[in-house]
Amino acid sequence: MAEPLKNHFGIDVIDRIAADLSAVHDSFDSAAFRAAASKGFQDLELMDRGRHIAAAMAAYLPADRGDAIDIVAASFGPELDNSDPTSPGPASSETSPASNESDNPIATFFYLPHSFFIAEQGVEHFDQAMRANYEITKRFTAEFCVRSQLEANPEAAMALLDEWAGDDNVHVRRLVSEGTRPRLPWASRLRDFQRDPTPVIVLLEKLRDDPVEYVRRSVANNLNDIAKDHPEVVVEIAERWWRDADENRQRLVRHALRTLIKQGDPGALAVLGYGPDSPATVVAVSITPERVEIGGRVKIEISIENSSAAECGALVDLQVHFVKANGTTAPKVFKGKELSLAPGEVGRVRKTISVAQHTTRTHYRGEHAVEILINGAVHPAGSFDLI
Repeated sequence: MAEPLKNHFGIDVIDRIAADLSAVHDSFDSAAFRAAASKGFQDLELMDRGRHIAAAMAAYLPADRGDAIDIVAASFGPELDNSDPTSPGPASSETSPASNESDNPIATFFYLPHSFFIAEQGVEHFDQAMRANYEITKRFTAEFCVRSQLEANPEAAMALLDEWAGDDNVHVRRLVSEGTRPRLPWASRLRDFQRDPTPVIVLLEKLRDDPVEYVRRSVANNLNDIAKDHPEVVVEIAERWWRDADENRQRLVRHALRTLIKQGDPGALAVLGYGPDSPATVVAVSITPERVEIGGRVKIEISIENSSAAECGALVDLQVHFVKANGTTAPKVFKGKELSLAPGEVGRVRKTISVAQHTTRTHYRGEHAVEILINGAVHPAGSFDLI
């Protein structure tokens, strides 16, 4: 089992923050801060550790929270490299204080307490908080702490994000799309944007052809969030963006539609060219083994034939109905393959399903039905017994 992330966010983080704040604020009581931040620290999980340190920062920084936020921002170290962090390449010499530790999987989380402090203490200090958000996102992320301003000062915050959509820094541009996600994981939902995503879409329109995949991926994730509340809106956007799309934008649209595709949404499938009248049919299915112990793997192979006289497309996914603790089942869709089949051609899709126990999915014994989704249409495929 992987080591808990909190183990990489230890007492040394408190010492570093104390040193950084002392360097920019002469009267900062670093000893008292260390004592307060360390008390009960080891008993906390990762996010609570960040909040705990932020509370200690609040106790020993100036009562004027605007001044306090400026001090926190002044303590920031060097920026991350201004390039796509998802692309392989030489490491930058300009790294955050913790990011030069290659064995630390959450190095930039050094700034987690700072982000909590900005979010909690900056609500009534818009200018200082947004300046700090602008700086911290170039070292960690502001996707969490900018949300307090989007809720408290939505018009001013959105106007500033509109400017940042054209910023030279890739991390700032990504913040524009990531910070406005209505359903951002690990964060509270932005209910106003769930009800009406129009202001967010205005920003996404500006970022859809960003030169960096890191930003475009965030745009896709934002649209995927919106699709959960307004599927028809996202389908309309996808249709419009697809018409003159290059390869990068096509990839964005595909990723944005992933939830709707799994749900078999006809409009989303049609955008990608997978209509419900496809002549592709299932001609063979192999599920091995038919009986598998918890902890094992199931291999599924499907043969899809185009029996028509014209080329056809088939988006093939798998759906497994996992048995729950109470004996009922719940479906989970696994991404399969996109096929382009010539007349009479047979395409094959292979998938291996793990039935090991995971933190995100607990397995129970019983019969697990398997279905094939072709362009959203459901085709029974058989089953396997989990023993």
